[in-house]
Amino acid sequence: MTDLFAPLQSLKQGDWFKLICGASFQHLPAVRSLTLAYTLAGADCIDVAADPAVIAAAQAALQVARTLAKDAQKRGFGYKGNSPFLMVSLNDGEDPHFRKAEFNPTECPTDCPRPCERICPAQAIVFNSIKEDFSGVISQKCYGCGRCIPVCPYGIIYTSSYMSTPGAIAPLVMSTGVDAVEIHTKVGRLAEFEQLWQAISPWADQLKLLAISCPDGEGMIEYLRAVYDLIAPLKSALIWQTDGRPMSGDIGDGTTIAAVKLGQKVLAAKLPGYVQLAGGTNSYTVAKLKAMGLLKEAEGQEAGGRGEGFFPLLPAACPPSSIAGVAYGSYARVLLSPILEELENKEVSNTNVKANVRLEEDDVLLWQAVELAHSLVSQIKSQQER
Repeated sequence: MTDLFAPLQSLKQGDWFKLICGASFQHLPAVRSLTLAYTLAGADCIDVAADPAVIAAAQAALQVARTLAKDAQKRGFGYKGNSPFLMVSLNDGEDPHFRKAEFNPTECPTDCPRPCERICPAQAIVFNSIKEDFSGVISQKCYGCGRCIPVCPYGIIYTSSYMSTPGAIAPLVMSTGVDAVEIHTKVGRLAEFEQLWQAISPWADQLKLLAISCPDGEGMIEYLRAVYDLIAPLKSALIWQTDGRPMSGDIGDGTTIAAVKLGQKVLAAKLPGYVQLAGGTNSYTVAKLKAMGLLKEAEGQEAGGRGEGFFPLLPAACPPSSIAGVAYGSYARVLLSPILEELENKEVSNTNVKANVRLEEDDVLLWQAVELAHSLVSQIKSQQER
């Protein structure tokens, strides 16, 4: 029974790891491969777009992972066959995670150096691509980071935002059997949050976890308290996701500072629930948290007694004193991009034999991907392995 709730035990222990595939990222082969690799590496949660096709791709990967559990254990990875939580992201208004870049490639001068193509971390911008037979933004790959906009010499790139339509999307998503929901909100949007929560609430009891993601802003703590008053009492566990510097973790080590500072701010507020970092997280994040004494120590984790493990669905009983976990988005995806690119290239060269090569069908690439994923997952997991 405790295996069933292993992700919630990770929250309690303070070594929770979440992979963010991207609220706007709908490239199904990549979602499938990322989910498989990070699951086998020991991730506790996979966060995907609220799109039935994306959810199905992730669920297929989780099924494959279960068949590879023994192989993963033999190779020294943390996965034991207990699936991570599958989470979907919804928004209650304008949010950078819920947008796509767009431009008309016919407006691009032929002598343009195309800095947009070079800067795109998702390789979503292509020109005269043989494989895609296309120029412009590959919508399924774009996750809305916006880095292409300021570098365009001609200012022709713009973004198109979208919003979850609560009445339509909530029943559709919740009926697919997801374990967790994350709501992206912002200071000043309490009425919009309430509208979305009312649409979700008929399914709230089936959730194992609710996450609230909010960037910093004036009056943030008061806003989060008001949000908590709206959702309480809550049967599921609750995470406050501190979105420090959205979609920037792959830019450089320093981007994690904003996430850590915001995490400290929310910890100090002593809100009921767990605090988890996001936005700018990368390979430097755990080291920074350790240096600042913000991670729970491994010893003394069983203070609640053996019985505690059998009641893991309850929210944190008291305000947290340490960061419960870290979510990784752009950094985690870019870390595996060489493997995913190689896999895509094999799909092209092997079209006469098979249209799609899945990650689990290439043993070498599979375990290379898991090894890379594990290099990130193990940073926070090592807290509890000492």
